[in-house]
Amino acid sequence: MHWRERAACLREDPDLFFPISVSGPTLRQIDRAKAVCGRCPVVEQCLAWAMRAGNVEGVWGGRTEAERRAMRHGTALQTSRAE
Repeated sequence: MHWRERAACLREDPDLFFPISVSGPTLRQIDRAKAVCGRCPVVEQCLAWAMRAGNVEGVWGGRTEAERRAMRHGTALQTSRAE
C-alpha cells in the first residue's frame, strides 16, 4: 500500500491544504490543515516527499511551502501573528 493511501487528508477537502495566501483568515485554514497532518500516520513520508519534490504548493507533511523552503535552506522561518 502506498503511503498516500493511508494519509489522513484523504478524507478531507483538498482545498484545505492549498491556501490562497499566508495572512489573515488564511492562517486559520493553515492551522486546520496542519491539525489534520498532526494526526496523520504518514506525515513523515509526506514531508519527505514534498522536500524531495522541491517547489510544491500547499501544506504537505504539516509544513507550508515557505516552511519547507526554510528547511531546505537550513534557516528558521520567523513568523509573527497578530492575534
